[in-house]
Amino acid sequence: MVVVYLIIIGAAAGFLATRIMNVEADVITTVSIGILGAIIGGLVLRFLLTVMGMFAGFLGALLGALVLIWAWQTYVKR
Repeated sequence: MVVVYLIIIGAAAGFLATRIMNVEADVITTVSIGILGAIIGGLVLRFLLTVMGMFAGFLGALLGALVLIWAWQTYVKR
């Protein structure tokens, strides 16, 4: 089922990409461009989300530690 989904989405993406870039291509080339673009784009997006997810976790941990230090210095260390 994933292959069928990839072909359908790839065909639509390839069609739109060839129209946006003003490229005249046959159906096989258009679908191939779309499928390869979907694979490359999906991998890049997953990589970016993973990296940004790790960065967001680090940022959240840093902010949590700063709040905890502030609360400790304000309320406990009197």
